[in-house]
Amino acid sequence: MAYEAQGRRRPAWGSARTGPGCRAYLQDYAALLDAVSFPSVVLDHRWNVVLANDAYDVLFGGAGPHPTAMPRDNFLRFVLFHPDAATVLGDHESSWCLPMLAHFAEALERHVGDEELQAIRAAIADDPIMDAAYRHGLPRWISSVGAEAIANDGALRPLTHPDPRWGRTHCRVVGEAPQTLQDMGFFRLTLVLREPLRAGGGRRPVRRAARRAVGYLRAVPAADG
Repeated sequence: MAYEAQGRRRPAWGSARTGPGCRAYLQDYAALLDAVSFPSVVLDHRWNVVLANDAYDVLFGGAGPHPTAMPRDNFLRFVLFHPDAATVLGDHESSWCLPMLAHFAEALERHVGDEELQAIRAAIADDPIMDAAYRHGLPRWISSVGAEAIANDGALRPLTHPDPRWGRTHCRVVGEAPQTLQDMGFFRLTLVLREPLRAGGGRRPVRRAARRAVGYLRAVPAADG
C-alpha cells in the first residue's frame, strides 16, 4: 500500500468523517495511487497528506529535514516554508507559492476558526517573505494575472525531477474529488509529467534551482511605505 513502506507516515485518516466502509475505500484508493506512475497525493482541506504514492515520494525525496514543512506531512507548508521546495518546484514564487497562498486565503474564509489553518496563518505572519506576499502582494498579483493563474486543476507548472530522465520539465496539475472522497473532506492532486524539452536532439541539462533567499518574493512588489 502507498503508506506501508518503511519510514513513511501513516495516513491521516483520523481527521476524516470515516467509518469502516470509508476506511476500506481509502485502502483501495491507496492501491489506485500506487498504480499511477505520476506523483499523486490525497490531501485534506488543510493540505495534510492523507495518502501519497511512490512517484510523489521520489519527486520530493531529496528534501532535507524540516520540523513543520515536510512534503509527506503538509503540502502547503512544504511549498511555502521548506528551503528545498524551490529545488523541485520551478518558478517557485509565481507558479507555486502565490497560487497556494490564494487557495489558502480561500480556505481560511471557508473554515473560520480552524486551528490548523490559523496555525499556518501564524507561520506566514512569522515569515517576512510570505507575510509580505500574503498581505501586500497577493491582491495585486491576483488582479494582474487573473483567476486562471490561480486554479490548480489544469495548471501547467515547471518542476525539476531528481530523475535525469525527466530533469527540468513541466507538469499538468490535475485536481480530482470523487464524491466519496469529497464527502470525507479530501481531494486529490496528480502532477502529470510532460516530456522534458530537448535542444539539438538531446536532453536539456538538469540544473537545480537555488534555495529560497531571504527577502521579498521577486514576483511580488514590496509593500508601499
